[in-house]
Amino acid sequence: MIKKTLRVLIKIIKGSISLLFVILFFLAIFLSMALKLGTDWAVKNYSFTSFDEILYTLGTSVTTASKDILDDFFKSNIYPPLNTTLIIFGIFLIIYVIYKFIFRNSKVQIQIELFKKKINLKFNIAVIIFLIACIVPIYNLFDSIVYAMDKLYINEYIEANVESSSFFENNYINPDDVKITFPKTKRNLIYIYLESMEATYTDEEHGGAYPYNYIPNLTDLAEDNINFSPNAKVGGAYMMIGTTWTMGGIVAETAGIPIKNVFGANNEKSYENGLVNGAYTLGDILEQEGYHQSIMVGSDLSFGGRRAYFKGHGNYQVFDLYTARKDDIIPDDYYVFWGYEDEILYEYAKQELEKISDSDEPFNFSMLTVDTHAADGYTSDFCPNYSSDPYLNAIYCSDMQLGEFVEWIQDQDFYENTTIILTGDHISMNNYSFDDIPDNYDRRVYNVYINSAIDTNNNKNREFTTFDYYPTALASLGVKIQGDRLGLGTNLFSNKKTLSEKYGNNYVNEKLTKRSSYYDLCINLGNCK
Repeated sequence: MIKKTLRVLIKIIKGSISLLFVILFFLAIFLSMALKLGTDWAVKNYSFTSFDEILYTLGTSVTTASKDILDDFFKSNIYPPLNTTLIIFGIFLIIYVIYKFIFRNSKVQIQIELFKKKINLKFNIAVIIFLIACIVPIYNLFDSIVYAMDKLYINEYIEANVESSSFFENNYINPDDVKITFPKTKRNLIYIYLESMEATYTDEEHGGAYPYNYIPNLTDLAEDNINFSPNAKVGGAYMMIGTTWTMGGIVAETAGIPIKNVFGANNEKSYENGLVNGAYTLGDILEQEGYHQSIMVGSDLSFGGRRAYFKGHGNYQVFDLYTARKDDIIPDDYYVFWGYEDEILYEYAKQELEKISDSDEPFNFSMLTVDTHAADGYTSDFCPNYSSDPYLNAIYCSDMQLGEFVEWIQDQDFYENTTIILTGDHISMNNYSFDDIPDNYDRRVYNVYINSAIDTNNNKNREFTTFDYYPTALASLGVKIQGDRLGLGTNLFSNKKTLSEKYGNNYVNEKLTKRSSYYDLCINLGNCK
């Protein structure tokens, strides 16, 4: 009885091991292919510059990403390796069925058994199968992991987090501890984050990288108003680590800090009061001063943690894809690109600005465009065919629409007491449209301050980052900032040196990549005690 039970147990264990072996074998085939394809897809379509950015995107954006992006991801990276794995599985299954059920009791099987006894074929076959089934897929999987770690900055991430830095403790200025004085009559603010907008798109004559000017309206606005630049022409800000995607860029421009990932901490569900809970942001300051605040986007605001940030830091009124449907701006089943296009966004914005401006409260109306999002952008039917490159054509059409929208604002009664800020959220993640520009061209994030409360003659030949846009935005409203610094940013209207001018961009970037307990606990999680 005991022997029989042991035989049954041994048989079950052998069967389980065999099943596990089969599962791992095919899983290794699938993962090795999917990982390699997924890495190449990410590198081709998105110019990720750090593993922090990838972790943040995966933690906050997957479920609310554009349907087109998700469809392309699955079609490019999941379905092909899955189909290949299923085909290989089918071949193995057919061979197994043929061996098990067709030859098992036949004369052929008898001959095979005799042959195996003579040359020990069973052992040789087992060794060959083991080598093919184990070594090849495992090697391919290992090779894919090494490839991904190199291309997706995982090696740099591990190396940077081994070391710590006190850069934040030494250079971060907590805005909550700074005296900030608003003018008696508070100015309105219209802050437009321009998706992927960089000074690169203007022509060489104006400081850009192209023979043609793809942003003529933004170029004129920069020349006629206040544009901060690292040279004497139209320019913009340098991007530090942790600021190179939309939410990273917005946090940099409104809080003066990067987004540095703590595993699990940047998942929107883990926050009750918003992202980077220890930061005191532009929204927090304006809320304290009685501003009515709104954020308008043409997609789901929850994407990338944006809802958590804007609700948690300033309690912004939300206008997004779902409110547009509710307000009958678009039909309930309407969905193009990331939600609805900028053509509709600007009309929606005009409608809400007319309502908001009727109030006696000062307002901060912020909005984010989307038509210039990588990889190819979106062009409405009325857009001229200015370029054979679809992305540059989207840039040109976006510039055209934006120019018209700014003109509309300037025609409104509220404009006299309103400052308009136009900034890129980051440089573009599109790759192919920049193949022909010089390798040494320094791509920068666009900015212009229109109808600013103050002026400056110190806006050119400056070295600065998007962190500096934070105190500069307040200064453009006529706000006095004690010490002219907030977060890691410096008021560019002042003569005070930025951290980039003091240390150099490479030095600051190197320090920001390293682990910071102060950032993790105090700034990111709000646990400064």
